[in-house]
Amino acid sequence: MKIKVITSYLESIAPLSLQEDYDNAGFITGGEDSELTGALISIDCTEAVVDEAIATNCNLIISHHPIIFSGLKKITGLTYVERVILKAIKNNISIYAIHTNLDNVPVGVNKMICDKLGLSNCKILSEKKNHALSSSKKKVGSGMVGVLQKPMSEIDFLNKVKKIMKVGSLRYTPLLGKKVGKVAVCGGSGSFLLEDAIASGADVFVTSDFKYHQFFDADNQIVVIDIGHYESEQYTKELIRDLLKQKFPIFVPRLTKINTNPVNYL
Repeated sequence: MKIKVITSYLESIAPLSLQEDYDNAGFITGGEDSELTGALISIDCTEAVVDEAIATNCNLIISHHPIIFSGLKKITGLTYVERVILKAIKNNISIYAIHTNLDNVPVGVNKMICDKLGLSNCKILSEKKNHALSSSKKKVGSGMVGVLQKPMSEIDFLNKVKKIMKVGSLRYTPLLGKKVGKVAVCGGSGSFLLEDAIASGADVFVTSDFKYHQFFDADNQIVVIDIGHYESEQYTKELIRDLLKQKFPIFVPRLTKINTNPVNYL
């Protein structure tokens, strides 16, 4: 089986046309015409992940985050990005990123978060209008909102999030003293969706990368829960694996054993 069989299927679920303007999804190194020896799935593509791919005879790394966001002017090996690219090319490893295009589909990153938190009746939080894939039956866009089977206290919900999302510590805005029933989520940096989360009627907004002054924008209308970027997207590896296993039952992609989270907690 050629690599393009895998990547073409992924693009049938999350077309590259759905990625945001700043993104760089798709092939970063290599290409689609090589025979697949194995696939390794990761959130980030680091040198350790490339080493793991070499050791496990995987010539395809499927990474959520692109190792290159903007153009490289030099490839000298002086930075971690350059070293990853050089090592991948030297060892004939294709690096393929599936990033905001996977964020923006209804079966993507945000649905995985909703499933983990036990949310139902899930809908896209901020719909992309006039997109080729947008229709009354298949909406695409950023974030997602859903409801808990049974409302719970804010403290109980915070503890639930901390446990399920394996968070070292939570950052959150002042509690509002009411039950949590409706929950908005966004994997990765989600501050741009705060107004949408409030407008949806959500009691809380689970996301990451809020800056200090942005927390004030919650303005006692919603509880913002910042769980960390990696933590919010950690289950994307399982999502990609499960999507591939559904289509290719005898194909067994590997999940990286490397924790690529650059943030540590004390």
